[in-house]
Amino acid sequence: MKRTGRNKRARLGTAALAAALLLTGAAGCSGKAGTTTEEKEGAGGVRTGDGVTATAIQLGALTDMTGVYASLGKSVTQAQQLWIKQANASGGICGRQLELTVRDHGYDPQKALAAYTELEPKVLGFAQFIGSPFVAAAKDRIEGQDKGLVIPQAWSASLLGSASIRTIGATYDIETVNAIGYLLDEKRIASGDRIGHVYFEGDYGENALAGAKHAAKEAGLTVVEQKIKPTDNDMSAQVAALKQAGVKAVVISAGPRQAASLVGVAAAGGWNVPVVGNNSAYAPQLLATPAGAALQKDYYVAASTLPIGATEPGPAALASAYTAEYPGAGLDNGVVAGYTAASVYGEALKRACADKNLTREGVGKALLSLKAYDNGFGIAHDFSDPKAPSTRQSVIMKPDEKTPGGLKVVKEAAVAEAAKSFTPAAG
Repeated sequence: MKRTGRNKRARLGTAALAAALLLTGAAGCSGKAGTTTEEKEGAGGVRTGDGVTATAIQLGALTDMTGVYASLGKSVTQAQQLWIKQANASGGICGRQLELTVRDHGYDPQKALAAYTELEPKVLGFAQFIGSPFVAAAKDRIEGQDKGLVIPQAWSASLLGSASIRTIGATYDIETVNAIGYLLDEKRIASGDRIGHVYFEGDYGENALAGAKHAAKEAGLTVVEQKIKPTDNDMSAQVAALKQAGVKAVVISAGPRQAASLVGVAAAGGWNVPVVGNNSAYAPQLLATPAGAALQKDYYVAASTLPIGATEPGPAALASAYTAEYPGAGLDNGVVAGYTAASVYGEALKRACADKNLTREGVGKALLSLKAYDNGFGIAHDFSDPKAPSTRQSVIMKPDEKTPGGLKVVKEAAVAEAAKSFTPAAG
């Protein structure tokens, strides 16, 4: 059964509720009354609308450079700026130069939605929107009246089903099933065992928890839950509780700081169990912390892309270009996430141009034609069905200080058996 906007918001937690309340007020004064700016026909018979002029295509980026995901947000944004620079150097798209306007919301709900409200009338769409709860809170407005294509750096299944919000990769629930599947395949856990799950309250963590429960049911495991807030940085209490519960492995669906604390505290106490995290639960900067050694010992990360340190042509070329553009910035998987999102957006723009329809509606329709899109990062994506994730595959990686970007592949892209039959709970 399709959930109402009210039911979705009820599950988002305090931060996202604040965002939803702000959004309600913002939407009421947007003045758009359910329609986009008047469309017009430009040079060459190409229809245009919001964010598109005769010479430019305006895109927005709502990022986190000062909050929970600060390190990843900076990398995502710089990678997108690099892609736009490359695209413009090659002549732009549809005879127009691309421009990216960035706003840092610091993972603050009020700042996130205020920034969306500010930029939305000025841009064609958003190549970045970090924060699953904030994207979910804005979903009704994006779908109902704004209709600009949003490619979020968020993978909650609640975002599925939207023609305007399109994630790249497996959703958190499927990703979690794949991560647990890896531990099962490696004989690190078995039927009858207990596994812990430390997760953020709200959309991200609860969606990952749904995947953990599905995987546990299929494999005969028991999940011991530990819900936390994004502001909780010390995982000592969670480690103590899970250790006492006798869990044999831990899943963490939170941020890099929480992952480092969890693994570091466990190691300091002599508690040695494997820990697996979702794609946003790691940053290579963690390797320089006291938890670095423990992370390299038995911590694993799942994601729907090869890491930036992989030797395949796509990651290698991006690593070289990024390092040249941002000397000393460091490499992480935010670079891959940002660049991939920008390139997918760019491909949709090219196809919309070919269709002579650079309106928001035209770009969204163009994305549906991408059925086997592979930009060289290990997995082909299918965007033809908004109700389905673009892939069910996950690559399993392990922190490694000797590898550029701090992650090495330990299992190539695959779908766990339990993930094949799992149906994400779309919004």
